[in-house]
Amino acid sequence: MDFIAMDFETANRQRASACSLAIVVVEHDQVTDSFYTLINPETDFEPQNIRIHGIRPAMVADAPTFPAVWPHIQTFFTPQRLVTAHNSPFDVSVLRRTLERYDLAVPQYQVIDTAKTAKRLMPELPNHRLDTVSAALNIPLAHHHHALADSYACARILLAQASAFGPQALRPLLKLTAA
Repeated sequence: MDFIAMDFETANRQRASACSLAIVVVEHDQVTDSFYTLINPETDFEPQNIRIHGIRPAMVADAPTFPAVWPHIQTFFTPQRLVTAHNSPFDVSVLRRTLERYDLAVPQYQVIDTAKTAKRLMPELPNHRLDTVSAALNIPLAHHHHALADSYACARILLAQASAFGPQALRPLLKLTAA
């Protein structure tokens, strides 16, 4: 399989407040590259978000804004490219709302949600959170809610599911995002 796994963390409840992003690149069933950056969201942080991910305003004060990051990653978001995230509606909406906030074109790309694939393929689990699915598949997740650790876990989940259940079991769960 060839795909990318992505994960965002946000500064507050607003989806256009990305404060970190990670992408893990998988080619021919192997992780071949990764990208992580803090992002200056140019907005306020909420205490609840800081408690979840530990990113504070001072940590992103000198970080690039999203428009500076986008040129480095936009080639991963094409109609031919598969993107995965655990609870992808959140990450897809963060990307979309952030692009819209900065008047950047919103791309179309294929997406698959590993939370949904876990619900379909692993219904016996008590829940389908990233840490639960990772543990069930013996996938390490030492720093949950760190975008890079979560992206690696998500990539490994999709690879494990494809190996255990076959790519054909995943196909019905693929979606094309709306432009």
